Amino acid sequence: MDLLLNRLIDLLLDYYGPTPYALVFGMLLLCGLGLPLPEDLTLIAGGLMVYFGVCEPWPMVLTGLVGVLLGDSMMWFLGHRYGKKLVKLKFIKVLLSEERLNYARKKLQSPKAAHILFWARFMPGFRAPLFFSSGLLKIPYSMLFIWDGLAALLSVPAIILSLYYYGDRFELAIRWIQRVEHGIVLLVLAGVAILFAKIYIDKRRLRSLR
Repeated sequence: MDLLLNRLIDLLLDYYGPTPYALVFGMLLLCGLGLPLPEDLTLIAGGLMVYFGVCEPWPMVLTGLVGVLLGDSMMWFLGHRYGKKLVKLKFIKVLLSEERLNYARKKLQSPKAAHILFWARFMPGFRAPLFFSSGLLKIPYSMLFIWDGLAALLSVPAIILSLYYYGDRFELAIRWIQRVEHGIVLLVLAGVAILFAKIYIDKRRLRSLR
């Protein structure tokens, strides 16, 4: 990972002006379409570009948000419009294995499909199959946009801005990013637990009133 990140940073440092933004945007699109490159790695590289003064912080955050959401949206559209034809192609089977697609279908057909779309942002390797399957299963795009967008609003600025402020302590910044992402998952789990507890309490109250 370190070697790949160093090469990515060296590539981006060769450019100035709008080009680094365009490269980060393009790589995020490709990640959304199933490119076997960690999306977080591209966002980390974007954050380091901000730290080195090559890019501005908030334009890079906006670039990251638009890049990840557009890539995920394109994957949903491909599944929604051409999914049944695409799953038969060998090229697609390389990027989206049958095992991953079956896993995605199983998760998205559960009552917790909306939560799965949120969690997908933190599931490298399964993100593209999940979004592709969400389109294939005709899950409304509005649901994808809301839940995926919420996850992106939490993770993208956290990654880029942590590198901007703590780029001089790169390893510390990476650990902080990992803790934030784990914290988001724990926050979601806590929210789900509270929701089920509320439903349970409300049912008990209704029974006591009868």
